Amino acid sequence: MRSLFVIAALALSPPATAAGKFVLESADVKPGGQLTEQQVFKGFGCSGANVSPQLSWKNAPEGVKSFVVTVYDPDAPTGSGWWHWVVYDIPAATKELPQGTGSGKAPLPEGAVQARTDFGAPGFGGACPPAGDKPHRYIFTVYALGIDKLGVAPDASPAMIGFMTRSNSLGSAALTAHYGRKK
Repeated sequence: MRSLFVIAALALSPPATAAGKFVLESADVKPGGQLTEQQVFKGFGCSGANVSPQLSWKNAPEGVKSFVVTVYDPDAPTGSGWWHWVVYDIPAATKELPQGTGSGKAPLPEGAVQARTDFGAPGFGGACPPAGDKPHRYIFTVYALGIDKLGVAPDASPAMIGFMTRSNSLGSAALTAHYGRKK
C-alpha cells in the first residue's frame, strides 16, 4: 500500500526541473509596440532601412534539434497575409539572430537557410502596409523542431515551410508588433 501512495505522490508532483516558458524577445521590437523605421521596407512607397531586428529566445522545449523563425503580416490585403521573413534549419545551439541577420549585415548561423518571402527573394523584407490602411500586425515567431533539417527544396514557398514546420514543431514562442502608414 505504501508503494502505491509513493507512486501516486510522484505522479501528482510537478517536475523537479521546470525549464520555464519558451519565450521570444528582441532588443529592437517590443511586444505590442510599434516597429521603427529600421524594420520598415525600402521600396513599394516605403523608405525604411529594411534591417531585420535582433531576436533571441530561451527555454526551448526538450528535444529541440533545430529552429525556424518567421515574420508574418496577417493583415496584408492579399487574402493570405504576407510573409516578411522565413529562416529555417537554424541549429539547436543557436539562441539569437543578431540585428541585420536577414539583411546581410550579420551572418546567418552555419547551416541556416533564408527562404524566399512574398517579396519574391530570400531575406528580410520589412513592413510596408498600404498608405492609410489600419496598422498591421507583424508576428515574429520562433518554432522549436524535433528534426535537424526541414528537407524542403531551396525554392520552397513559405506555405510549404510553414506546413513542414508545424508538422515537426515541439513548441513556439511569438511576439507581435504593429506598423501603419499615413495617407
